[in-house]
Amino acid sequence: MSVRCSVASEQRGEPLAGTASTVRHFLLLEDPGPWGPEILRSRRLPGPVREPLRHWQRDFGVRPLLIRRPGRYLAGPRRIFVVNARYGWCETTTVSDLAEVADLDLSGIRGGAGVGLTPHPDPVLLVCTHGRHDACCAERGRPLAAALGASWPELTWESSHLGGDRFAANLLVLPDAHCYGRLTPEDGPDVVADHLAGRVTLERYRGHCSVPWPEQAAEHVLRERLGLRDLDAVRVRRLRRDGTLFSVTLAAGGRTYRVDVRHGARAPELLTCQSTQPSGAVAYDLVAFTRLN
Repeated sequence: MSVRCSVASEQRGEPLAGTASTVRHFLLLEDPGPWGPEILRSRRLPGPVREPLRHWQRDFGVRPLLIRRPGRYLAGPRRIFVVNARYGWCETTTVSDLAEVADLDLSGIRGGAGVGLTPHPDPVLLVCTHGRHDACCAERGRPLAAALGASWPELTWESSHLGGDRFAANLLVLPDAHCYGRLTPEDGPDVVADHLAGRVTLERYRGHCSVPWPEQAAEHVLRERLGLRDLDAVRVRRLRRDGTLFSVTLAAGGRTYRVDVRHGARAPELLTCQSTQPSGAVAYDLVAFTRLN
């Protein structure tokens, strides 16, 4: 077996900070699988729902994901979740067939009021297990999903591709869209327990999906410097760019800070198990840390 991308990423010491996929809107569709490599081309999706999904993705920035309970068992209606990570809301419904999803009206997904479905107050734990997309996601994701499902069976779902295969096992906590990577069945439950109690585990934290990578990287620097673990401890006030230099102003504990990070790329590597050509991963390196008041 060739070296897996997640193993290679760990061996070269690639940092997790500032790597969460930048997505604000999600549509979760329950389906037991098996899932093909690309969701919108999957035979699991009925024909009538494919064009609406493409429309919502193109015009509303919606990330469609297939989800299933660990073990793939499915009986009865299928669950649908609609999520806005910026405003932190999640709504749900059920359908007897995924073709019915084409009848949903998602025109309000970018706002704070929802799209008219049933409010879902509980967190949704998504573990990427999409093996047809990348082997690491299945090999590392499924044991993690099983471990989390044992403690939080009503919250835990396996998911199709979340982004960042080389950081498997990946966990996305919705609706606020906090992302963790390199979780194991041993440490994953502790990370989730802390998160549900309102605390971030920084050494496994990839970032918040609703903000761009420079802000994710700057927030991680501030949290690490000040030892801030509370989920709501940091607020981004402003982002300014000058070429490859990003200056991020953040507020924490009644004070204001500026974190300057520079955009660059690491040495070319094979970034997924399916890669045939090396490419340089995006990186944000700390330039300066300043307390403003």
